[in-house]
Amino acid sequence: MGGLFIEELTLSHFRSHKAARLELDGRPIALFGPNGAGKTNILEAVSLLSPGRGLRRAAPDEISRKPERLGWKIRADLVSLHQSHEIETWAEDGQSRSVKIDGKSAPQVALGRIGRVVWLIPAMDRLWIEGAEGRRRFLDRMVMSFEPRHAEAVLAYEKAMRERNRLLKDMVRDAHWYGALEAQMASHGAMIMENRLLSLERLAAAQEGAQTAFPTATLTLQASDGSQLLSSADDLLAAFRDGRPRDLAAGRTLIGPHRADLAAVYAAKDVPADQCSTGEQKALLISLILANGRALAESFGAPPIYLLDEVAAHLDAARRAALYDEICALRAQAFMTGTGPELFSELGSRAAHFEVTEEAGASHLKVVE
Repeated sequence: MGGLFIEELTLSHFRSHKAARLELDGRPIALFGPNGAGKTNILEAVSLLSPGRGLRRAAPDEISRKPERLGWKIRADLVSLHQSHEIETWAEDGQSRSVKIDGKSAPQVALGRIGRVVWLIPAMDRLWIEGAEGRRRFLDRMVMSFEPRHAEAVLAYEKAMRERNRLLKDMVRDAHWYGALEAQMASHGAMIMENRLLSLERLAAAQEGAQTAFPTATLTLQASDGSQLLSSADDLLAAFRDGRPRDLAAGRTLIGPHRADLAAVYAAKDVPADQCSTGEQKALLISLILANGRALAESFGAPPIYLLDEVAAHLDAARRAALYDEICALRAQAFMTGTGPELFSELGSRAAHFEVTEEAGASHLKVVE
């Protein structure tokens, strides 16, 4: 089997898991058990096989199992487009995260070149009705699935912006201090905007004509404050230069890609996502990550590994079954959690089923036939 999937996953002193090992075969994975048993911790571990801080955005020292505080380690055998890779990522107590790929030290961005991971967690259920920052992060995760180097552009832009903001807060008015920083922001900002707009085009194409039980979302990128959204390096550079007086008064940069917002409309009803019902908002999110998978199957050659935490929430039985059918049709490996086995009954033998329990302060996994 080609595609993209984890064959073996091993956790050591990772949150509630003192030691855990999953042997997998590419099928979706259903993890069920009571709240607090450690199901989401497994999804978080898989999310750390991609660049960044994972689905909880946790610092390395927050992840280590307590009270031992020995640090933590994740090891995975990953099959990616018929190539096998051994991934190790870990952090010793008080240290930053390290990565090895096939026995060699590697930067985190290298993880995105061999595998793609997309997630949907309960905290995202309010995505359409909360602040723009969460929607921007959601979009950039999808962008990184298409273009892993997007993460580097975002980090470089944010670093230059922090330095510019420091000058603004210190009321530095000499233009010479700003020139190089604004040039960096304009260059990286234009790359960020290009990647985001191209990704929206790919998602739109993946939704168009797809046979799916989930609603199509019309996506647009706009400035969170209603101002003009700039995308070229020249326009951004001019805006940073001309906006210095206003930015000095505010003590921060008020225009640029960091002010972008993702807007979605339920296409069939022509209703903005923030005005849809809770169930419709969840369905729109699921629609987008499925479209992400279809688009990646075309561009990368395989759909991403999906992490779907409490995915059955707000879905009726018919739509839940439709979701499972689409995941299986994509031939995607999806790690899914729920409180009971009945939530995954529609999957049957198409998935591997694991019961997660908590005993004596540690999580335990049991294969369910």
